[in-house]
Amino acid sequence: MAAISFFGDLLQTISERGRDLIGIGRSDITGRASASELVKLCEDLISRRGEASGVALARLILDRYASFGQTERHAFLRGIALDFDADHAAVDEAIAAYRADPTRARLGTLHEAAEPRSQELIRRLNLARGGTLSLVRMREDLFDLRKALRTGAEADPAVLDAVDSLDSDFEHLFASWFNRGFLVLRHIDWTTPAHILEKIIRYEAVHAITGWDDLRARIEPPDRRCFAFFHPALADEPLIFVEVALTDQVAPAIAPILSRERKPLQPRAATTAIFYSISNCQKGLAGVTFGNFLIKQVVEDLTREVSSLKTFVTLSPVPGFAAWLARERRADSPQGLLPEDVEVLRALDDPDWHADKARAETVRKALIPAAAAYFLRAKNERGRPLDPVARFHLGNGARLDRINFLGDTSKKGLAQSHGLMVNYLYDLAAIEKNHETYANLGTVAASPAVTRELRAKLPPPRAVVLAEA
Repeated sequence: MAAISFFGDLLQTISERGRDLIGIGRSDITGRASASELVKLCEDLISRRGEASGVALARLILDRYASFGQTERHAFLRGIALDFDADHAAVDEAIAAYRADPTRARLGTLHEAAEPRSQELIRRLNLARGGTLSLVRMREDLFDLRKALRTGAEADPAVLDAVDSLDSDFEHLFASWFNRGFLVLRHIDWTTPAHILEKIIRYEAVHAITGWDDLRARIEPPDRRCFAFFHPALADEPLIFVEVALTDQVAPAIAPILSRERKPLQPRAATTAIFYSISNCQKGLAGVTFGNFLIKQVVEDLTREVSSLKTFVTLSPVPGFAAWLARERRADSPQGLLPEDVEVLRALDDPDWHADKARAETVRKALIPAAAAYFLRAKNERGRPLDPVARFHLGNGARLDRINFLGDTSKKGLAQSHGLMVNYLYDLAAIEKNHETYANLGTVAASPAVTRELRAKLPPPRAVVLAEA
C-alpha cells in the first residue's frame, strides 16, 4: 500500500505542475463550466501529447463534472456519446485498404480506425489521481441517462445508440482494468478499519445489516467469515464481498444463520461452508465479472484453513420467482402450473398465509412444483433461466440442489419469492462439467430431489421472450 500511496503522491505532483503548463490556477479548479464547455475541454485533452498537462486537465474535467447536477451530467454524457465517435471516413478508407491487401497490418489499421474516440478519452481521464473511481461513478450516471432516454416520450434512436455505444466503451475498458490479476482478496473481520466496515454495512444487498452489533455478529464469531475483493486503484472501496457461515449441515433457512442467540460452532467441527450473501458494491462496474473468481478463491482459502470442510453450498434468494408466478397465475395457458395449482395458490393473496400451518402446507404442495418449473423450464430470450441468481451460480458450475419452503420469511423474502430460498451446491469434482453443459447447451444442473418436483402433466415448454429478470 505504501507503493500505491507514493505513486498517488507522484501523480498529484505531476498534476500540480501540469496546471501551470496549461494555465490553470487553483481558483479555476473550483469554478463552474457548462456541459458543452467541458466537452470542449475533453477535445483538448485527447489532442495533447504532454503527460503532465494531460494529467492536470483530466483532473480538472473530473472535478468540474463532479460539481454538476444530474441535468448537466446527462448533457455532458450525451455530448461525449455523440461527439466522440470513430472517424467514419477513416473506417471506410481502412476497410477499402484491407480488402485490397488483407494483411494483419491493414487489419490493425482498421481496428485502430474503428475504435471510438471516447475510449481514448476514458483512458486519458483515468490518468488523473482518483480517476478510476471517478469514472466508475460516471458510468453510474450513464445508467441513469440510458434509463431516462428509454422511458422518455420521444426517445431519439441516434442518441440511444450513441449512449449505448459509450456504455460499451466503459465496460470494455473496465473489463481490462479490473481483471482477476489486479484483484486483492481481503478477509473482513472486526479488526478491519471502520471506514471499510461502514461500507460493508451500506453495500449489503441481500440481507440488510441493521447496525454495528448486527455486523459484529456476522464477522466476529469463529464460525463466520467475510471476504471481499479490492482493486489498487479504488483503495478502500470493496468491489464485491461474500458472507460465509461454517456449519455442520446444509441450512434450509436464513433466520438461524443470522440469529444473534445461536451458539457459535468451533471451526474444527464444521463440515459445511454456506455462502449466504454475495453483494456487488460498485454499480458502475456492472457487466464486469467478479463473483465467480471470488467464490473459487474463497473455497480455496477456506479449504486450506479448515480441513474438515467437505461441502460448499449457497443459501440463495430467488428474486424473480414472485413476479414470474404472478404472470403464470394470470395467464390463460400457464406453462408452469396446473389448473388445480392456480386455485390453491390463491391463498398467496393473503399476506399472512404463511402464519397458518395448515394453509402453508397446502400452499407448499403447489409452490414447490411451481418453483421447479420456474428453474427448469422458464427461460429468457437467450435460453437461460429467468432468475438472475440462478444464472450466476449455474454459470459458475454449481448445481441446483434443494428448494427450501419458507426459507426467508422476512418482508423482502415473502415479497420477492413467497419465502423460497435455494441451495446451490459447488461440488468441486463436477464444477467444470456443469459449467460446460450450461454454457454450451443451457442445461440446468439439478439434483434428483428438485427434478422430481416438476409436474408431469405440464404443457410442452415454449419459448419465453422476456426482458432480463
